[in-house]
Amino acid sequence: MLIVEDEPYLAEAVRDGLRLEAIAADIAGDGDTALELLSVNTYDIAVLDRDIPGPSGDEVARSIVASGSGMPILMLTAADRLDDKASGFELGADDYLTKPFELQELVMRLRALDRRRAHSRPPVREIAGVRVDPFRREVFRDGRFVALTRKQFAVLEVLVAAEGGVVSAEELLERAWDENADPFTNAVRITVSALRKRLGEPWVIATVPGVGYRMESPRADEPRSSRQDEAGVRRDAPGSGRRDEPRSSRREGAGDG
Repeated sequence: MLIVEDEPYLAEAVRDGLRLEAIAADIAGDGDTALELLSVNTYDIAVLDRDIPGPSGDEVARSIVASGSGMPILMLTAADRLDDKASGFELGADDYLTKPFELQELVMRLRALDRRRAHSRPPVREIAGVRVDPFRREVFRDGRFVALTRKQFAVLEVLVAAEGGVVSAEELLERAWDENADPFTNAVRITVSALRKRLGEPWVIATVPGVGYRMESPRADEPRSSRQDEAGVRRDAPGSGRRDEPRSSRREGAGDG
């Protein structure tokens, strides 16, 4: 998500708090930066302070609404009068939280907005025998509870939401990390490898060589040896002798925190 806040300490505190909840966030300290980030990145939710340098938070909100993206907007601001709130909702805000605030309340409101945004999808998602409950932050594999790190959970959420579609390493880096992540980091490959092992055999996260990763149900009539190796590449697939990884996996970088 995108946090638009001109107070650096507050913005960083919110970002760090969201990381503990497996929510990746970028920060924009002014309206120009916010509009630039919105033009090049896709965000699930925007958290806007109204009183920021450059184009105001209100102008940023108007831009988001005009784009037709449907991105939910939560206004996080000191403007706490009733008419302030009314004008914020008229601009297109989906929720309004005044300062000072409790981080846990912000997290609950963000999760509620995300559920509304994805109302066409069930709150609990399941694919290939993997059941993910985003609200309770729980994962089960064939009925067995699987303990995951925050980053592993964030990556799995993206893969499961793709419903079997291929997700590139670049997209995982964008969705589960933040804009400061090194695009050449090995973090995605390392995290996916660790996640695959946590979920157990037969592997349900497949590597599509040179492209990305996807969730895949193992075929019941297929022997284990012909399914996938530890890199998730099918051993009997054409060209699978090369364990190509998606392009972002080049050198060590941010870890699995």
